[in-house]
Amino acid sequence: MPAEDAKVYVISVAAEMAGMHPQTLRQYDRLGLVSPSRTSGRGRRYSLRDIATLREVQRLSQDEGVNLAGIKRILELEGEVEGLRRQVEYLRAFVDPGRRIFTADPRGDVVAVNRVPGRNRRPRTPEDRGAVVLWKPDLNPNRN
Repeated sequence: MPAEDAKVYVISVAAEMAGMHPQTLRQYDRLGLVSPSRTSGRGRRYSLRDIATLREVQRLSQDEGVNLAGIKRILELEGEVEGLRRQVEYLRAFVDPGRRIFTADPRGDVVAVNRVPGRNRRPRTPEDRGAVVLWKPDLNPNRN
């Protein structure tokens, strides 16, 4: 079975898997609800994730009575929420007190250093010990 994001299913197979007519998939593509990839001959290719989205569109439309514009907005918001979740997890890794930072010690060896904050003071950083930081994330993306 292909990976969830592998765009391998032609429109007729994707339509059958989603329980829809191929023309419905074409309409959803035009509306931007599901965007399959295109082959060099302009044929549509769908992934398992696309097919799951098609099924969700059908459920929202038939079972919940949501119109296609509403479904498009729901899908957009779900995508934004997922992106924000990934960003939170990424940022959470930097504030986790058990997170390790890799630095170079005075001899030039790469070492992992725990960031363990002391009481009422900022965490001791590798720079405090004279180490050279090889990589440090910019936690202020708005700074120019």
